[in-house]
Amino acid sequence: MKPLDPDHSWKRLTAAARCAPVDTVTAAPYGFATRIAALALAADHSGRSLFERFALRAVGVASLLAIASVCVNFSALTAEADEETIVIGDDPVALLLGPIE
Repeated sequence: MKPLDPDHSWKRLTAAARCAPVDTVTAAPYGFATRIAALALAADHSGRSLFERFALRAVGVASLLAIASVCVNFSALTAEADEETIVIGDDPVALLLGPIE
């Protein structure tokens, strides 16, 4: 009959783990790094996804669009404030909806 104590199983497993041989070989096999580098350089890159193909192009186009939008709107950014400009203290909702009576 099995013992009902769950600690007994745990103690038995930990004792078995302590008796297991320790394998301390951590070095890669001879030529492993050279083989992996050769495989990486010889890999066929024709199977790239669309995202990989167009990612850098999309970043370039987005940057050009951002620069173009700043150039087009530069006069609006540097324009002097005129009389029709909203004063900071005005209520924007009241200005949009008009006077509520």
